[in-house]
Amino acid sequence: MQQHATVRLAAMSLGALLVGTACTGPGGSTAAGPAGAAADGDTITIGFSQRRLAGSDWWATLLQGAKDKAAEMGATVIVTDAGGDTVKQNSDVQTLLTKGADVVILNPQDPTGVAPAVAATTQARVPLVVVNGNLSDELAQQQFCYVAENQPEVAARMGSAIAEVAKTRFADQETVKAVVIGGYSGETITEQRGGGVVDGYASVEGAPEIEYLPMRYGEWLPDRALPPMRDIATANPDLDIVFSLSDVMLPGIEQGLKDAGILDQVVIGTYDGQMAVLKSMIDDPDGPVQADASNEPYQQGQVAVEKAIEAAQGKTQDEVCPGGNHWIDTFLATPQNASELYDPARTF
Repeated sequence: MQQHATVRLAAMSLGALLVGTACTGPGGSTAAGPAGAAADGDTITIGFSQRRLAGSDWWATLLQGAKDKAAEMGATVIVTDAGGDTVKQNSDVQTLLTKGADVVILNPQDPTGVAPAVAATTQARVPLVVVNGNLSDELAQQQFCYVAENQPEVAARMGSAIAEVAKTRFADQETVKAVVIGGYSGETITEQRGGGVVDGYASVEGAPEIEYLPMRYGEWLPDRALPPMRDIATANPDLDIVFSLSDVMLPGIEQGLKDAGILDQVVIGTYDGQMAVLKSMIDDPDGPVQADASNEPYQQGQVAVEKAIEAAQGKTQDEVCPGGNHWIDTFLATPQNASELYDPARTF
């Protein structure tokens, strides 16, 4: 799906925002929806509870996709920013319901900690669309649709690509040393991506045996990823591979490796499909970054809004989101194909 121009972070408030209204809503089913859902032909109000905005182009791009699609479809969006605070996110969702949201989109900070927010939407009979971060299995039973990439599969493709590189780069080594840099300890996204990377690497016959150092965490932000990466690299000057579970953390990871003097010897696999990372592979095909798996934040935001509007119109889960999940198509970039995938008009 074609994405719009690079997101301008400075234009986005970190508090609650009101965006994109129109006089009439999109056409659709006339089936009766949940209590409080907009009648067909009325403007639909979408409450969007974002886990955090500051410091991440990825989260900003996700929100931009949602805003653009809502404007296109004639819906109103009310956005709240939890700032990485689960307690605030629970309060934010209650605020969105109080302001009359016909449907709520939730990017959860914590898969279990947002239980009060999920309960509030259920009690209000307001459909809940979850995007990017997932809910726990128990809470997921109350969502209308989950929109994301299939994270274990996407991460596995990146892990296998790095294994293929390792077969050549480290052909004279029986064992290579690696570390995975995730978001938060115990977070489902981190566990799914980390497990996918491990499975993907292990699936490649002939790749060197791999020794994993304990996973470290960068909270999905570059400044938070820098200290643990620097510590690991300093303590392990023989480090061979780094798996970054987000491109947003990559600048901090690369700086930590550089500070320890080993950036040039390390192979990096990363995750998000940021165009700046693809450009780096085009410019330096023999450089540290050798694979980048996309997850399409702009498209995730657009699809979440589409599902939300259909839910508010009273359409059923079977009609809109069979099985409760909608997986976004993604790509895997390497130095060999990065020029074909690179689009300077996109951030991701």
